[in-house]
Amino acid sequence: MNSRSNYRDDFDPCRQQHFDPCKQKKQVDKSCPTIIKCGAAGAVTIPLATVVGTTFTPTSLSLNTDCICNPVVKLEFTSNIVATAFTGTISFQIFKQCTNQFTPVPIGPAFTYDRLVAITESDTFTFFVCDCDSCHNDCCTYTVVVTVNAVTVGVLNINNATLGAIATCQTSGCC
Repeated sequence: MNSRSNYRDDFDPCRQQHFDPCKQKKQVDKSCPTIIKCGAAGAVTIPLATVVGTTFTPTSLSLNTDCICNPVVKLEFTSNIVATAFTGTISFQIFKQCTNQFTPVPIGPAFTYDRLVAITESDTFTFFVCDCDSCHNDCCTYTVVVTVNAVTVGVLNINNATLGAIATCQTSGCC
């Protein structure tokens, strides 16, 4: 018995079937791909006396999750808001429209920005939401929609509005 016999008396080191490193099973890569995508920066101006219900689209991005099974997408929005003697209330919400959908679907809640006193100032406005209701083999466009919720006074500029996405697969089955 030799040391390579693995305690077998009939071990023949010349036979490759006992040990052949080239015939070892290859490990299957069970890793999950990750996609990071940033949309183009955009800007909108909400003019003086904009009526309730008026909508604006400062930015959007398209994301193809074809290579991801059971995707989860974290969407991050950020912008610089410059209020020039502005009072009013606006809301920000992300909508998703995928292949074969006729109308956009809201993702997460609406986020509110309001000013009660007409002063000139600038703010950073940012939020994130997760989309766990996506199908693989699908291309979706995510759009940020700004809606005026109260009649505005003054001018509001939403600058450097950027939407980013990080997509990966759900490993635990929950989101």
